[in-house]
Amino acid sequence: MRRPSSAPSRSAALLAVLALTALAVLGATGPASAQAAARRAPATAARSWPARPIRHDIPMTDMIRRAFAAGTRDSTGRPGPNYWQLWTDYALQASLDPSTGVVTGHERVTVRNTSGNPMHAIVLRLYQNIFAPDAVRVDRMPSMTDGITLTSLSFDGEPVDLNPPPRRRFRRDTTPPKVILAAYDTSATVALITLPTPVAAHDSFTLEADWHFTVPKVPADERGERMGAWGDSLYQVGQWYPQVAMYDDLFQGGWDTDPYLGPSEFYNNFGHFDLRVSVPAGWVVGASGVLQNPDQVLTSTERERLSHVLESDSTVHVVGPDELGPGKATAAGDRLTWHFVADTVGDVGWAASNQFLWDATRATIPDRGPVPVNVMYLPGHAKAYAPAPARIRHALEFYSKLWIPYAFPVLTDVDGPELGMEYPMFIMSSTGASDHETGHQWWPMTLGTNETWYGFMDEGFNQYMNILSADDLRGLPVGPSLDGRGQLYGRVSGNEREAPLMWDANYGGPMYSFQAYGKAPMMLSMLGGIVGDSAVTRAMSQYAAAWRFKHPSPWDYAFFMDHALHRDLGWFWYSWLFTTDAVDGSIQGVQHDGTSTTVTVRQDGEMPSPVVLAVHFAPQGPAIRRMTHATMVDDSTAVVRYPVDVWFDGSRTFDAHLDFGPRKIDRIVLDPHCRFPDRDVADDTWPRQPETTAQNQGGRGMFGRPVCKG
Repeated sequence: MRRPSSAPSRSAALLAVLALTALAVLGATGPASAQAAARRAPATAARSWPARPIRHDIPMTDMIRRAFAAGTRDSTGRPGPNYWQLWTDYALQASLDPSTGVVTGHERVTVRNTSGNPMHAIVLRLYQNIFAPDAVRVDRMPSMTDGITLTSLSFDGEPVDLNPPPRRRFRRDTTPPKVILAAYDTSATVALITLPTPVAAHDSFTLEADWHFTVPKVPADERGERMGAWGDSLYQVGQWYPQVAMYDDLFQGGWDTDPYLGPSEFYNNFGHFDLRVSVPAGWVVGASGVLQNPDQVLTSTERERLSHVLESDSTVHVVGPDELGPGKATAAGDRLTWHFVADTVGDVGWAASNQFLWDATRATIPDRGPVPVNVMYLPGHAKAYAPAPARIRHALEFYSKLWIPYAFPVLTDVDGPELGMEYPMFIMSSTGASDHETGHQWWPMTLGTNETWYGFMDEGFNQYMNILSADDLRGLPVGPSLDGRGQLYGRVSGNEREAPLMWDANYGGPMYSFQAYGKAPMMLSMLGGIVGDSAVTRAMSQYAAAWRFKHPSPWDYAFFMDHALHRDLGWFWYSWLFTTDAVDGSIQGVQHDGTSTTVTVRQDGEMPSPVVLAVHFAPQGPAIRRMTHATMVDDSTAVVRYPVDVWFDGSRTFDAHLDFGPRKIDRIVLDPHCRFPDRDVADDTWPRQPETTAQNQGGRGMFGRPVCKG
């Protein structure tokens, strides 16, 4: 989704991930380096350690225990028989004044309390307040505003006090003060509405609100934060209305009260959105949802062009460079109201410009057929956006086959200061980031994950699928580009600044970028090294289908994958999700006895892994004898595999007994596909290689690209 707090753009976020891991690697390039020597020192000391315990389960915190007890989730990783989630119906009206940059809004939202619990209060998200000068946030904003101003708020028709007296604390042995219908902390990103009478279980309530805010102005050489304006001719608008916060079966008390601090993102209820945006005639609007009134806001020429979009993969120019202004880019008139409807979504965003050019194409979705793709961009960016329709088409079609079919009826991409952000059916994206932003239509737009806490289930899974999509564009099979990534984590593990994946990403610290974006592809690289990459993608496809338009947690994901893969992978999930451990494997010695060879493998880290050895034979000699656990990959190379179970007795060393006959063994490589986290790859090869050669056995090449030559 969005960038880490210190990065000026989404592209910079991804580069930060690569730079971080590359710096970790550059400090340990070989056995002769001081860094490598320092890192080997703890491993040497560890040789006298007693047997290491291997944890086989994953911790069950209070929230997931409550869900299991309530039957809303269970150990299969699927929604339980008592699973529930809120439903929200929004009617949103927005009016943009381009001369001032002010958006004035009105909303009516009906919320169905489908839980079995009464709601004693309502939590409201006011994201625009992050732009206020005194807002609590992780990093600076390119520009400041006064935040959002609520001018009226009502609950079931009753006015909510927007300026109540301060809430007073009281002792438990005293009578609590009378609860009034009031809104507190409306200058923060999370506000609280107190209710004199709770909302009963299975009842509903309606909020109405009026508000206004100024869209932040973003300098031409900078990028925005979720939204922004370039001058007075292009506006991108997101997190723009008072939004009822997430209420689920996991949080104590139901409500998600985490503040919005900037980098970490969202956790939203699904619902139905009816959106109307009023702008001057001549202004083209792109938004979440399907345009309901093209006959009122578009010219007959545009409507005719759009009628042919689904006929082929060609690009249709809906608005050309000589068609700007009222009566050309839009219908004639003074102001026009664009009406969109988005169903079963968690949010809506929109953008408007009097300079937008508009291209359209189609993407053909399995089991659904063609859906329109809209791309809106400034005239000066025409060359940069020319590849965008085909790039987005590929992403929609590829991910529909990889996971589950694209769930929505349209996708719109818009130009502007925010070039890396996504909403349901709507992305603010450059062509370079379009694959990534389109990928978010699966998570979190279809699988509503908690991005604020578990960014890896959103950004990290997306980074993983982006790797596969890029390979598909190049005509490569699934797998080779994942080599090296799992092993690389060994040179990140141990950094004191790294938070575990299960740490609330809102407080991920200086390595938030790595925690949210970088680590999950490494984890899934290792998982593919255990069960096979196609098995991983197949299981994740089944997971996506099971949790479509629901809200999975990390426990649901881990348990589901175990069942789908028919493996007890508790040790794997514990190491990757709850710790910052690595494998740190090595070949300690090789002994020959006639035709048999014993390879002693050691693991100095706390994370176990299977033992995988590539055995390279002399090109000429006696026939190679077949043996258990071994697969011949060519005439002179065998790969021998031993399951992770060999470590479950607590040992740190394992003797792999090879008996391939009298053919001479030239070289043995541990973890030849570089899938298991290792601090120093120089000791993964027998006989030991010179430093310059050992560096190429795994790690990072230029610009962080994994290199693996097993």
